[in-house]
Amino acid sequence: MRVVSENKCFGGVQGVYTHASDATGCDMTFGLFLPAEAESAPVPVLWYLSGLTCTHENAMTKAGAQRWAAEHGIALVFPDTSPRGADVADDPAYDLGQGAGFYVNATETPWAPHYRMWDYVAEELPRVVTAAFAVDEERQAITGHSMGGHGALSMAMRLPGRFRSVSAFAPIAQPSQSDWGRKQLTAYLGTDEAAWLAHDSAHLMHDLGFEGEVLVDQGGADQFLDLLRPEALAHAMAARRQPGSFRVQAGYDHSYFFVQSFIPEHIAFHAEALWR
Repeated sequence: MRVVSENKCFGGVQGVYTHASDATGCDMTFGLFLPAEAESAPVPVLWYLSGLTCTHENAMTKAGAQRWAAEHGIALVFPDTSPRGADVADDPAYDLGQGAGFYVNATETPWAPHYRMWDYVAEELPRVVTAAFAVDEERQAITGHSMGGHGALSMAMRLPGRFRSVSAFAPIAQPSQSDWGRKQLTAYLGTDEAAWLAHDSAHLMHDLGFEGEVLVDQGGADQFLDLLRPEALAHAMAARRQPGSFRVQAGYDHSYFFVQSFIPEHIAFHAEALWR
């Protein structure tokens, strides 16, 4: 692993690191915030999955999360959203290819050799982080924004026992029925729509749910509501009687100003579960 940068931040350290990934077959970069408590003992960790077009850097610099993570003594991991490099398949569109991995293991050409973001985020990167840093592998939580909210919810429901809590900001809630999903799932996973359902949060909520509490915030003035399909997830949560909250925040859009506004509540929500 190579240290790209390390900066003092709210009494802790905000680092950026690069490593060779077996899962994606290329170098991957991630951000990691460690609070001051990590100097003396392993600390709980909150994974933050970012959205379309993002790198590890977007949430790390725009979400304002470090202040609140430091207050609660928890680490933050900011993975990248896709593999990258000159030999990694890409597409001219912003919503496919590099920057748009959708947190799946691709099976189709030309994506399959590198686009294994599920394995990277769910398996490989946790091993890398817990081996090298003072992070407690038993106390984990996960959150994300937009495409990252889709990834966070699907991982939390499909990996029972891994995460103590899950939250999402404006998640792509029903990708199997949305243009933010059907295009990408067809490209990465093929035309068998049954295979897509393992990555559809509304479907997973209906069939599996989550063993802990769920917190979802959706901006009421989000410019992408028709693509996100939040009503499908809200209905599934209600039908399952899923513990947690689905909140529509009036006037907020899809931007990081929305995320900044509610990240303190999300981190407090996760800290309560992580320190319980």
